[in-house]
Amino acid sequence: VQLQASGGGLVQAGASLRLSCAASGRTFSSYAVGWFRQAPGKEREFVAAISGGGGVTYYADSVKGRFTISRDNARNTVYLQMNSLKPEDTAVYYCAADSYRWTVISDYNYWGQGTLVTVSS
Repeated sequence: VQLQASGGGLVQAGASLRLSCAASGRTFSSYAVGWFRQAPGKEREFVAAISGGGGVTYYADSVKGRFTISRDNARNTVYLQMNSLKPEDTAVYYCAADSYRWTVISDYNYWGQGTLVTVSS
């Protein structure tokens, strides 16, 4: 499975962005997918994850109520809708697939390249 994240950009606080994670491979729908982020000088952290079928989602407390993860398996794509963005959301965002423990970085077998999100105050 190859993953490609896109949709990052520079926005002002309070704005919205939608990130996409496009995947290759026929088995994509069987994989849970997670979004992670890494701010400058900080460790990579879990943001959100979704089950293979899309029926179960899980969020970090820091984004709960502002971010929504979803997927369209017909398009082999997972989305991260980010609303009410804050300067502390500034980071490189990565998508990853195939993990049983959704919040554990080392469990994921496939990673996409990151997409930069910058939120100005």
